[in-house]
Amino acid sequence: MRLARIAHPSGGVAFASIEGEGDDAQVLEIAEHPFGQPNFTGKRWPLADVRLLAPILPSKVIAVGRNYAKHAAEFGNEVPAAPMLFIKPSTTVIGPNVPIRRPRDVGRIDFEGELAVVIGQPVKNVSAERAASAILGYTVANDVSARELQKSDGQWGRAKGFDTFCPLGPWIETSLDPADLALRSEVDGDVKQDGRTSDLVHKVPELVEFISGVMTLLPGDIILTGTPEGVGPIVDGESVSITIEGIGTLTNPVQDI
Repeated sequence: MRLARIAHPSGGVAFASIEGEGDDAQVLEIAEHPFGQPNFTGKRWPLADVRLLAPILPSKVIAVGRNYAKHAAEFGNEVPAAPMLFIKPSTTVIGPNVPIRRPRDVGRIDFEGELAVVIGQPVKNVSAERAASAILGYTVANDVSARELQKSDGQWGRAKGFDTFCPLGPWIETSLDPADLALRSEVDGDVKQDGRTSDLVHKVPELVEFISGVMTLLPGDIILTGTPEGVGPIVDGESVSITIEGIGTLTNPVQDI
């Protein structure tokens, strides 16, 4: 099932399921929330008539650094023995086609295409073997980073935490095996990243186990699993598109503020 969060023609915002492909795609409104067995209201619209929003509004975004060996190497870093965690505020989250607002006077701003895990139920200390039961599905993310601040600060809260620095979308795919998916990032149509999730150092089940051993994960929380090699700068007027096999494409323009 493809789960989305939409602004619909009636003037409201709702969770929805997307059925069909291309021009025939329809959006079916879900009553209340998408967790568990969704209940449908009976309202539906063509996908072309709604606006896709960030598919979920998480209480927290937990990101994993240096989780692809070649990405770690391109910045001269070693892969950590245990997952390296940092938090992005919920205010970083935006949806498809919303501008990434590039702050002035902070230096280089980079895109980072990533597979995002969406948690489906409250969990604490869940084992890797049971991790799948805690996952609602997967979406596409862009871990936007102020690279020079990341280096100068010595910790990543400011560099990763600006408003709009976590685009998510276009929807959540609930029926997906994350073990070996193609991930491609493009800037104005030029391919910059071309990786596979099979190259993750710490795999999705391990990450859910490790992170839930640190903090309680709540429905809607996001885990960013790391980015492949090839990250690079983005500037005003450019457009970033990240595509993950089996999910879809997340596109956001870049805008100076």
